[in-house]
Amino acid sequence: MAKNVGAVDRVIRAVVGVALIYYAMSTLPGAEDWMVPAGIVGFVLLLTAIFGFCPAYLPFGIKTCKTK
Repeated sequence: MAKNVGAVDRVIRAVVGVALIYYAMSTLPGAEDWMVPAGIVGFVLLLTAIFGFCPAYLPFGIKTCKTK
């Protein structure tokens, strides 16, 4: 699995992922409908940030990491 997510992209994914997971775990009134989808998206973003690989980039040939 070759990395296709660059450093800036990884940081943005990690921050947004943690924020969505925090939102999903919060007890805000009226947020019940969006808790599970937000948690799933946050978890996926966090995983792609950790591993540096995004499967959604493959069909489009996108690479945000520096090439050697």
